[in-house]
Amino acid sequence: QVQLVESGGGLVQPGGSLRLSCAASGFTFSSYAMSWYRQAPGKERELVARITSVGDSTNYADSLKGRFNISRDNAKDMVYLQMNSLKPEDTAVYYCKAELRYASPYWGQGTQVTVSS
Repeated sequence: QVQLVESGGGLVQPGGSLRLSCAASGFTFSSYAMSWYRQAPGKERELVARITSVGDSTNYADSLKGRFNISRDNAKDMVYLQMNSLKPEDTAVYYCKAELRYASPYWGQGTQVTVSS
């Protein structure tokens, strides 16, 4: 059974940091590109960051470059999102996604991140 389980969300003050984790199981993790998406209330889900299957390339939403960092550990079937200098507009539910060419993607259930003083 495929599972993607996000964790690490919570309430943080502006300027703070959080590290999200996504634990994968039930599929060959090292074959999949992994992404983080987010969805704020009333807004469409948007790509935050993406990392290739072997971790040799990453890309980010332009507005987040320099503040967020995506990484993965294929030995542990984990993907991470380090978020620094958080702003209230970063408040959203954050989802991880597993992608393989020509296959349907897998999604996690999401973890809430709230940036507020």
